Amino acid sequence: MKFGLFEHIDHTGPSLAQQYDERLTLIQAADRENFHAYHLAEHHGSPLGGAPSPGVFLSAVARSTTRLRLGPLVYLLPLYHPLRLIEEICMLDQLSHGRFELGIGRGGAAVEHRLFGISTDPAELARRFEEVRDIVVRGLTSEVLDYDGEFYQLSNVPMVMKPVQRPIPPMWYGTANPETATWTVPLRINVLTLGPTSRARTVGDRYRAEWAAQGNDPATMPFIGMTRHLVVADTDAQACDIARRAHAGFNAKLRWLWDRSGQAAAFPAHFVADFDTAMAAGITCAGSPATIRDYLAKQFAESGITYLAAGLFFGEMTFDEMMASLTLFAHEVMPAFA
Repeated sequence: MKFGLFEHIDHTGPSLAQQYDERLTLIQAADRENFHAYHLAEHHGSPLGGAPSPGVFLSAVARSTTRLRLGPLVYLLPLYHPLRLIEEICMLDQLSHGRFELGIGRGGAAVEHRLFGISTDPAELARRFEEVRDIVVRGLTSEVLDYDGEFYQLSNVPMVMKPVQRPIPPMWYGTANPETATWTVPLRINVLTLGPTSRARTVGDRYRAEWAAQGNDPATMPFIGMTRHLVVADTDAQACDIARRAHAGFNAKLRWLWDRSGQAAAFPAHFVADFDTAMAAGITCAGSPATIRDYLAKQFAESGITYLAAGLFFGEMTFDEMMASLTLFAHEVMPAFA
């Protein structure tokens, strides 16, 4: 089992500059532990996303860490010109000396695409995503790029920038649809899910079946992961008190853009509104190290995942609470699954 960190840098009260400084201190602490990677979400026009340009923040992470891998989870591909994105990917892989992880997706919040004047028609968003994905993969693996598509026409573009990791940095895709295995497997993409363990099991089983059907070695299979908000403290009561406050603040930011645009009714129903409901559903946990260990052992057995992207920094947690949770998780939870 490998462990990573996943977060949004949602606005939490101090100045954003202070929040960046505190996050970098936390990430440096994670760099000294056995975490595999730091993953950062991308959101726009909302207090949910304090790093709407993830590459900018990740460049700071790249230069303040030495071992930890890093990347967006995910770049919202319909919002990027593929040539600029290729160049950014190469820069981040060079700045990190080959530690970049390339997360891609179309985005789950159509209300954000609307801010950029991008059509929110699901079919068009899917085509935009696929086109930018294909251009990025082709550009990272070519000397000269030519592409004639629906949205982009590129001719004789020299691919001067190159990543350290060849032919391409490891890729990630967030999905709830097991059928994405048909295109993620050939690209050797790591997959990650939200929600219940049954969803992760369905996605993972389909991925393993497709991996085997294409004649690949099981020992080289990419990660099958999921993410969970977790709070670790000395006692269950202390952890739950922190988690209730943190979840309330985080979920308010999650809903903010829908509420502001008068589309609250369109807010995705699968997002759970409060900590106690989420805890009862098994999609989050707060407790002592022993409680978290027991919870994760059951989650791993049910889901069959090989990677957990732990959300240890979220909502109105204080810096000290985040650092304590990170330290307890690294020292008293992760070793149990080594």
